[in-house]
Amino acid sequence: MSAEEKGAAARKAAGAKSASGYFRDPARRPAAAFAVGLGCLLLAFHHAGLPRLAPSYLAAWTCLLALPAGALPVAIMIERADAWRPQPETALLETLRGLLVLMPVAAILALPIPLIAALLYPAPESAGPDGPLILFGNAPLFLAARLGLYFALWTGLALLFARRGGEPWAKAGRIDDGRAALGLGLHTVVGTLAAFDLVMAVGTDPGLRFHASAFGLLVLAAWSSLALAAAILVAPPDVGPARRRHDRLTPLAVLLLVWAGLHAVQFLMLGAAADPEAAAWYRLRSSFYGRVLALSGAGIVALAAALILRPGENRTRLVAALAVGLHLAELFWFVTPAFRGTFRLGLTDLLALAGVTGLAMGLAPAIRRLIPGLAVTPAWPGRERLKGRMGAAAGDTRRKSVVRPPEAS
Repeated sequence: MSAEEKGAAARKAAGAKSASGYFRDPARRPAAAFAVGLGCLLLAFHHAGLPRLAPSYLAAWTCLLALPAGALPVAIMIERADAWRPQPETALLETLRGLLVLMPVAAILALPIPLIAALLYPAPESAGPDGPLILFGNAPLFLAARLGLYFALWTGLALLFARRGGEPWAKAGRIDDGRAALGLGLHTVVGTLAAFDLVMAVGTDPGLRFHASAFGLLVLAAWSSLALAAAILVAPPDVGPARRRHDRLTPLAVLLLVWAGLHAVQFLMLGAAADPEAAAWYRLRSSFYGRVLALSGAGIVALAAALILRPGENRTRLVAALAVGLHLAELFWFVTPAFRGTFRLGLTDLLALAGVTGLAMGLAPAIRRLIPGLAVTPAWPGRERLKGRMGAAAGDTRRKSVVRPPEAS
């Protein structure tokens, strides 16, 4: 055993004796994340109680759902836009496909929602025309059945459009235009119904809910923008032929502009119609923090549009980080004011978000093993080959030169 291997073994043995070393072990990291997430949720339950934790958990869960549900259409569109390019996939596209593994994780973490439906949704006799299949009300059984149908379709789409990182184009099996259009259409329908059922119908007071046909598209745009921004933050820069692709800031700016346009159109249409329910819905969300969120969104969209003229890696990551924070706050803005009378982020919201994140990090590795058809951890094409070449070159420099003795004549 070399000196470096002995030192690594000694450090591992010393770290195993401490709590930090135990939880930093990659093999124990999922279990540690799951334990921390469960602890955060229990702390939030002890701090605020179940009636206040329920809307925070729903909003945090929609933040998790936004990653795979938003990554699915973006991955399809990027693949079809690059279908004619005979080049390897980019790290961004592989990262988006890697997010699809969170779809079964979101399905598992949705199990508590039907159990706390009485705290989130109106009773059947007072529901009104608030969503699809509202004839059955928001009883736990029917809500669980609808969630099961949504996630069965979403998981099927994730299995269809997922790829394993590093596979060449010929073996990856490109998705043709017909299946891509069918997948986008089905995802739009399922996402719209889920947004109606889970987000637009929240609140036990029927007078504080409004009905807008474009609300589903608005939520889908927010999910896609959040997923793309998160993928930009995670994915490393491309190397090799993939580096000659379009800059990542352009699709993010386009999604942000679409999202802002849907917000503006919905607000203007509802304001022009003078709908009292819509006015009440916006009044709950027009507090000081709500105005700050709206102005921040406008500023981020303007910044992204301006930086398209001079894109760069650092500028792109800055816009992506701002977009992630904006959309996470927006998903809470959709849900929590219906129960608090105003929009504000509190300790319960942060604990719920940390709890859902920890549970998702703990469940994701198990889902990868149980469902191998979903994308595994991205290989990020080009970087592995670069590491291999660098490692081979380093090995050549460390290898001692061997001079063969002259053969005996």
